Amino acid sequence: MKLLFFTDSHLRGSSPINRKDTLNKTLMAKLSEVVNLANDYGVDFVLHGGDFFDTPNPALSIVADYLQVLQGLEAPLYVVAGNHDMYGGNMTTLSRSVLGFIGRMGIINLLTEPDSIRLEAGGIRAYIKGSSYHLDMDRRPRHLDYVLDKDQESDITVHMIHGMLLAKQEIPGDHTLIDDVLDTGAELVLAGHYHLGFGEIVRGGSHFVNPGALVRLSNHVREMERQVKVALIDLSGGGVSCQFIPLGTAGPGDEVLDRTRAEEMEMRLLALDKFTREVREATELRRWDVAQIINDVAQIQNIEESVRREALRRIALAEEALGGQSG
Repeated sequence: MKLLFFTDSHLRGSSPINRKDTLNKTLMAKLSEVVNLANDYGVDFVLHGGDFFDTPNPALSIVADYLQVLQGLEAPLYVVAGNHDMYGGNMTTLSRSVLGFIGRMGIINLLTEPDSIRLEAGGIRAYIKGSSYHLDMDRRPRHLDYVLDKDQESDITVHMIHGMLLAKQEIPGDHTLIDDVLDTGAELVLAGHYHLGFGEIVRGGSHFVNPGALVRLSNHVREMERQVKVALIDLSGGGVSCQFIPLGTAGPGDEVLDRTRAEEMEMRLLALDKFTREVREATELRRWDVAQIINDVAQIQNIEESVRREALRRIALAEEALGGQSG
């Protein structure tokens, strides 16, 4: 059984100000290359780790362009939902998003909690569990999202999740370390959400894989240095063999990403960063995110869980009414 895994495509029609190219044309080219790679290597299934779209309600004309490319896939496509695929990162709104719609229409195979599927090819049976993003991801006890029991009816257990899984603590905010979830029964863990990726890490008998995002949206130095890749995974014999394939359609960082604006704003950002740190220290809020603020206030004030969830639900509805334009 062969799999091709890619993640965080953030399909969109507009270009961020820090891109030198026309992003949707670049994304179309990348998606075409992914399709060709999947077909040329004869993979049995294609898997996507979430943030399929950059917003829950992309323009339908753009959606049609991307889906037309994906129609060339000879293998079925399975997708988990990322925070950008739903309003306010709220799983209850997924059915009203474009990703939810195309999943319901059978254009893609959408795996959401508690969905799982057993797939067979090449004499191998694989159990694949999909864990889409939700508002408590990387906040609640980690075993609830990251630890699976091994499926006794399959040769291999695969877990595909959109969560901030890291090899080591590299960024602030909610995250989960690989070392904290080594008791999972999944032999293969496919992770999205963390754009820089960590390649393949083998620990505790499990293979943890994140090739990095298909798109580079920021002009961070590490993003400029990063090579855009997909993962080709061979499960023959019930083992795991992973190969990373760089995309030829992804140009060098300095050719597609512009750091000029970042450099011009550096002094201003230093002042802003100082101000932000002071506010965070005073308020103990971890990020400028409405949902996160609600979560932090609820924890500090010991607000009832039902009240917290109702507040998050109303925020998601308000964002949806405003067009889903969240970061």
